[in-house]
Amino acid sequence: MNALAKPPAYTLSREIDACGLKCPEPVMLLHNALTEVAAGDLVFMQATDPTTVRDVRNFCSYLGHTLIEHKVENKADNNRESSPKSIKEQQKFTYIIRKKTPTP
Repeated sequence: MNALAKPPAYTLSREIDACGLKCPEPVMLLHNALTEVAAGDLVFMQATDPTTVRDVRNFCSYLGHTLIEHKVENKADNNRESSPKSIKEQQKFTYIIRKKTPTP
């Protein structure tokens, strides 16, 4: 697994590299990781599938996890023309999710 571009300001319990995977695999990996970490822990995920923007937000909302941070990194080379499809393929989406804590 490649070194992930995680933000240094957070202490993460798990890191997921879902780059190259298509729906529903990134969310399945996220679900598995969240079942393995303690309540309140942070999980970092990076993906290249643009559907994760919608899927991760809905997953967190439905299951009660908190989407702490979401970023989109566009790696398109501004010096040459790129088709919309190739630009999408060059995007990287990163997420930090806090696992929900049980209600007392």
